[in-house]
Amino acid sequence: MLVAGLTGNFGMGKTYVLSVFRDLGAVTVESDRVVGILLNEAKVIGRMAELLGEEVVGPDGKLDKKAIAAKIFSNEKLKADVEAFIHPLVLARIDDFIRKIRRGETVVVVEVPLLFEGAYQERFKRIITVYTTEETAVERLILSGCARTDALTRLRSQLPIEIKKRRADYTVDNSGPKEETRKQVETIYRLLIEEMKRDA
Repeated sequence: MLVAGLTGNFGMGKTYVLSVFRDLGAVTVESDRVVGILLNEAKVIGRMAELLGEEVVGPDGKLDKKAIAAKIFSNEKLKADVEAFIHPLVLARIDDFIRKIRRGETVVVVEVPLLFEGAYQERFKRIITVYTTEETAVERLILSGCARTDALTRLRSQLPIEIKKRRADYTVDNSGPKEETRKQVETIYRLLIEEMKRDA
């Protein structure tokens, strides 16, 4: 088994790249989905209310993700407090999932947006960074319904993409057509398979 971490910045296409790896046969894990599951759990809701205030809990008793985003992206301390609480829970769930995978010739790709920011690179055999220009990412985020100022705030709250590219074993340029991105992912997947077989 070879476990790779997939990262990048907001709006740069991690989700699409992860879906291509899945199509090719990799086992994939999306950290955002794990976060979504955790945010519906009573203990997590309670702790988030303690950290951010009761106003982040809606009338239905569920967390208001827009309210959370508004708070943490405008306050570095709150953002750090939330990440310090949530990240260990997410990583524990991912570790548990990986332990349950049948050992053998399997490539596992785990999408972790804040992989470098959280210093999680040692958890992975290889790291893949997906990138575009900042303007391309902003345009895509606007198309998905994000205001330009919010898109820029979110992007600039992360480590610059050039640093993430330099620290990665592989990079995927997701600026162009999806077919071009897919070709790059296919090449990386072949290399990961070859490495896994050599190490077996």
